[in-house]
Amino acid sequence: MPLDVETPEPPQLEEIDPNEYEDAEVVGDTDYRRTELESFLADGAWDQAFDEWAAHTDVTAEEWAIVLDLDLLTQFDFFWDDFADRVGYHAPGLPQDWKERKLHPDLTSWGQVSSINAGLTELGQVVSETLKDDYIDWEAEYEAPDDLPDFG
Repeated sequence: MPLDVETPEPPQLEEIDPNEYEDAEVVGDTDYRRTELESFLADGAWDQAFDEWAAHTDVTAEEWAIVLDLDLLTQFDFFWDDFADRVGYHAPGLPQDWKERKLHPDLTSWGQVSSINAGLTELGQVVSETLKDDYIDWEAEYEAPDDLPDFG
């Protein structure tokens, strides 16, 4: 069932080294092009991706309310990974100690935590793909050396 909610504002991207995230490793150029990506998000990429994601997500309206209450969307990060010729992303998530920390009164099960974390990861992926497929017109500047083995 689609998630029928208002599209939130796109996140503001901060200058963070993506290698500080546990789930990202960026090699090479450190021009993450966040200013351009942030402009693309504001110019429609975020709305387009959010609509696509909301049409297919398993996140419920109640879980989405928790995401908004905890202001998790501000923790999204998107960055250009020149080496991989892709838009990398870091999705926010709820910590394993959510229960001990009493993060939110409506957060009562691991199922909710898993759904929120998976949903935010999926949203990050859709935004990343939308940016790369529909907004970015630059080419990766990284060129592989000529002496790489041919696995073809």
